[in-house]
Amino acid sequence: MTQLTQLIVQGISTGAIYGLVALGLVLSYKATEVLNFAQGDVVMLSAFLGWGLVVAAGLPFWFSFVVVLCISAAFCFLLEARIMRRIVGRPQFSGVMLTIGIGFMIRGGVSMFFGPESRSYPTPWTGQTMQLGGSVVAELNLVIVGAAMGVTALLYYFLRRTTLGIAIHATSQNQLAAYLCGVRVKRLNSLVWAISGAIAALCGLLLAPITLVDLGLWFVMLKALAALVLGGFGSAPGAVIGGLLIGLIEQFAGVYLPDGVKDVAPYLVLIAVLILYPRGILGESHGRRV
Repeated sequence: MTQLTQLIVQGISTGAIYGLVALGLVLSYKATEVLNFAQGDVVMLSAFLGWGLVVAAGLPFWFSFVVVLCISAAFCFLLEARIMRRIVGRPQFSGVMLTIGIGFMIRGGVSMFFGPESRSYPTPWTGQTMQLGGSVVAELNLVIVGAAMGVTALLYYFLRRTTLGIAIHATSQNQLAAYLCGVRVKRLNSLVWAISGAIAALCGLLLAPITLVDLGLWFVMLKALAALVLGGFGSAPGAVIGGLLIGLIEQFAGVYLPDGVKDVAPYLVLIAVLILYPRGILGESHGRRV
């Protein structure tokens, strides 16, 4: 029972990160119909920025936390406003290739500026544990779960209960109709990308103390894609549910299945869902007459 409790908590905390990254992908995709493959690199960049401010500059963690969120949000805002907006109306493949190229540029810039070495930084929860169900659980795992629940609830309230959120929702449904109703579509698209960037920064700052600050953090994007497909492509609640399931599958595969299965388990799930149930858990079915 002790091992089971620890696996469940670790799986949910890791899956919460996957779900948040997938949620950021859903937001940017529904706003501009571009799947941002640079999202994982923004996660990695945020982790390095957090290390630079906390360790190299010696700034307090919470001040650094807020600064990194603002920097990532501003970066993604400008990315959409100055670069992605120039390919509006072109095939979706153009956006995919452009974001992949931007991701490589971010990776190269971080490697040149910070170096390729792995590192870590302290958080208020480093080394802190608590008793849960008779087992010892790291407080950071519980903080990650709480942060994921808080961000999801806040986004739900923002998108469903505020005027700006309703305008964003309307723009994602029909940009032309929203524009004719007086909505500033371009500005809202940039705002949605900024929100997605802030979510990516949150994921990077919380994930790095567990997995180290490393260039390989961008791989979280691939697992977020698996979560996105499992939960239902384009569904925000599905992205969070898919992330939690992928995290649990990954943790249990690492303990109860042969060595190496844990690393490929999310991608096996991705392939299985695409073949057997392409719409995902909460995805919408789209038919076409042929």
